[in-house]
Amino acid sequence: MACRSFAKAWKIRHLASVMVGDFMRISNPVKHASTSLPLRPSIAVSECNSFKTTSCLRQYHDGRPRGPLWKGKKLIGKEALFVILGLKRFKDDEDKLHKFIKTHVFRLLKMDMIAVLTELERQEQVSLALMMFKVMQKQDWYKPDAYIYKDLIIALARSRKMDEVLQLWENMRKENLYPDSQTYTEVIRGFLKYGSPADAMNVYEDMKNSPDPPEELPFRILLKGLLPHPLLRNKVKQDFEEIFPDASIFDPPQEIFGAR
Repeated sequence: MACRSFAKAWKIRHLASVMVGDFMRISNPVKHASTSLPLRPSIAVSECNSFKTTSCLRQYHDGRPRGPLWKGKKLIGKEALFVILGLKRFKDDEDKLHKFIKTHVFRLLKMDMIAVLTELERQEQVSLALMMFKVMQKQDWYKPDAYIYKDLIIALARSRKMDEVLQLWENMRKENLYPDSQTYTEVIRGFLKYGSPADAMNVYEDMKNSPDPPEELPFRILLKGLLPHPLLRNKVKQDFEEIFPDASIFDPPQEIFGAR
């Protein structure tokens, strides 16, 4: 009796092991087949699209700013931004403005001061930009730089602050710096719009003595602006024809600019 029950139990265990082995043999081919079969089109497309999206984000930029505009585009720190807002806030109160400059502006680092100056010029806050430049001149690290003068002079000339332009021009020459052609062009244009052809001619004479060769654009702007002053215009015209013999000049009829 015991032998029969033992044999029956052994058969059940053997049958169970055989069934488990068959199930494992059946499931393994299905598993390998599922890995070897190609993905469905929808799954493949979605995976490819996700891969392309990530790759495009890595290789290309859609032109939109990444992060805050001040940090991403202008590279202005928090302290420099605070100073810009403070200067604009107290610009109409001299006492508060000078106090703010002593307590905050003098604490800025070199790059922050340059960033503040550049941003004030961009915002056409030329009076504050000139004040910031004077603060920079008092720093130990300051060295004469023609490009800093250039940007500030052009900003002042476009705002028709020609008295300040003359001061910077004299300081620039004292520091043995010469402007480039763009600076001469903007200053000459500013004096002509300001109604001071004599100052424009002084800048013109300074341009002729510059070590860099002159360009046509400041000559043409001066020739156009001196139409009401034929004597000065003829002098500039002669110099232009000598320096640029192959260039042509358009002379309007005399009745246009009132020459007799």
